[in-house]
Amino acid sequence: MKNGKIGYAVAGLGVGKAHVDAAAEYDRCELVAVCDLIQEKMDKVASRYPGTKTYLDFDEMLKDPEIDIISIALPSAMHADFAVKALEAGKNVLVEKPIDITVEAALRIEEARVRTGKTVGVVHQNRNNAVMKPIKEAVDSGRIGKQVLGTFAVKWYRDQRYYDNGWHGTWAMDGGGSLINQAVHTVDLMQWLMGDVASVHSTMGIYNHNIETEDMTASLITFKSGAAATFVSTTCAYPGLSTDIQLYGTGGSIEADADILKRWRFADSEDEEDEEEEMLDRYSGGNRAAERSDPTLVTGHASMVRDIVDAVLDGRDPQIMPLEAVKSVRIVRAVYESAKTGKTIYFD
Repeated sequence: MKNGKIGYAVAGLGVGKAHVDAAAEYDRCELVAVCDLIQEKMDKVASRYPGTKTYLDFDEMLKDPEIDIISIALPSAMHADFAVKALEAGKNVLVEKPIDITVEAALRIEEARVRTGKTVGVVHQNRNNAVMKPIKEAVDSGRIGKQVLGTFAVKWYRDQRYYDNGWHGTWAMDGGGSLINQAVHTVDLMQWLMGDVASVHSTMGIYNHNIETEDMTASLITFKSGAAATFVSTTCAYPGLSTDIQLYGTGGSIEADADILKRWRFADSEDEEDEEEEMLDRYSGGNRAAERSDPTLVTGHASMVRDIVDAVLDGRDPQIMPLEAVKSVRIVRAVYESAKTGKTIYFD
């Protein structure tokens, strides 16, 4: 604890910078420290948030008694090793996506959580996009009817420079390419909205980058409910296009582009056009517009940092725990296995 608040630290100042800002701005915690291999990055944080300690050595940071929670925002294949080390040092942990690059590594985090009794959350902040609340409610309430089809497509762009940092686009450290890095959030949304997967059949390739892994996947996914979905990921779609999240059922249809609602039609509506217009007014501006109209709404990484802080202070489970986060990793690994072998991968 520091100044009577939860003491927060961040390891890794790539995407971890968003964790830094979220912790510094939340009134229930205090940003205590950051850890990175590049001192200049940490100095910038300390300049922006005076009093923040900087550590080049993660093990040294673990000795700091003021730290209660650590965000693990390191290269993906390092997540389990560093999360387990932090848990065994008595720290609570928030792990960036993906939880790790293999199911086995992810389960090591769960085992350490149970063994140490500490709190572990995983970052899948897109579940907290403003539009996701009504979408999830429409699914869970049965309003969408029997789900028939989902279409999910992450059509982004990365130039070669993105992959020249030594770990992106490698099997050993990134665990894959466009799917596990850029599209894993949408994989998480797909299984969250459509349920348990039954089978995966996929193809993949390298089309525009000098990398080990793929920069395009295309999959047909079936669910235990009987529904099916297509899933596409790429970092070759210049200049970077949409993130399609589309659900079609016997009672309604929903289409969104990431956090922006595009279509909302339901058979049980008293006036379909009026309801759709109302929903588009509310959600077609994405998270920023929703936050302006509702100052209490928190989205993005801030929602995840606040969730882990609240979970620790209030003695509850965080929103997304390891066994939930491992579901998206299992799907990703099945896509890669199917694409490499040409076989359909069946889930138990």
